[in-house]
Amino acid sequence: MLRFEVGTDDVLRSRFALSPAFELGGLLRILSGLTPRRLPATWPGRLLPAFQELRRTTELDAALALHHRTFGASFTTAPPSSLDRTWEEDMAALRATPLPDARREIARCLAARPVTDPHVRSVLHDDGAVHAIADALDQAWHGLLARDWPQLQAICERDVVHRTGRLGRSGWAAVLDGLHPGLRWRDGGIDVVHSATDRTVALQGEGLLLIPSIFVWPGIATHTDAPWPKSLIYPARGIAALWESPGPTTHDALPALLGRSRSRILTALGRPASTTQLAQTLRLAPGAVGDHLAVLRTAGLLCRARSGRSVLYYRTPLGDALVGGTRCAEDG
Repeated sequence: MLRFEVGTDDVLRSRFALSPAFELGGLLRILSGLTPRRLPATWPGRLLPAFQELRRTTELDAALALHHRTFGASFTTAPPSSLDRTWEEDMAALRATPLPDARREIARCLAARPVTDPHVRSVLHDDGAVHAIADALDQAWHGLLARDWPQLQAICERDVVHRTGRLGRSGWAAVLDGLHPGLRWRDGGIDVVHSATDRTVALQGEGLLLIPSIFVWPGIATHTDAPWPKSLIYPARGIAALWESPGPTTHDALPALLGRSRSRILTALGRPASTTQLAQTLRLAPGAVGDHLAVLRTAGLLCRARSGRSVLYYRTPLGDALVGGTRCAEDG
């Protein structure tokens, strides 16, 4: 069991961040079969052909060789510093990696999982290895994940909004207890119950970096060694919707009553969300979402409240009843 010892300064300095590079790494692990985690039902048919094409036409196999089931080369995934971390920032950090540092990481990864392909070995031992890997990952990002990133980012941002709101009401212990069943707050520390690592790590006043993730689901991941800060990566709240098959819509009365876009917005607001988050998740124009929210709010189906710099919308009991009534009508 891994345990993080948490002091008073650690509570004050803990923060949330997002990592596009970590998400790409998680997706590549799934597509390459390194992990038994699965993708939403419609994703393999769309992504696997593109993944195989990237393996044929780029040096992606060299990048994949640096992935182990439980770890990878640190230089391919720079520690995120904020919630608005971009892929371009991850790429800049990767390309700036000094060659000696990259070679140490490459050697560690190859010791754990030796490579037999002579071309892959030559790429990894070449002086241009960092840029070859960066080019391959950049093409993988744009070919596999960039299209879906706004929706996935919105899910992660909504998770953070929810948890920071809970932080203000109930404190860090309540936030951490709700992150994952494999975590527990005990005696001033965090136990990662099913970790393969058996050690205690003191945060030493640096705080804990909390990173919501899509592709870590249903597990959790940790970073305890430099260059990463002490980090905990957990499944973002609300990702189950990605794995759910869409329900029947042929006889759905809600779009007929409200219109398709308004019914989608009302249904999506089972969890509070901002205009921007809804626009990204539903792939609608922010202006159109704002207009629909105003109509739904005037009709008494939504309320709004400020959370930090965001204005969040959520369903009223009447809105809940309307969505629930539609489902009951379908069930009947």
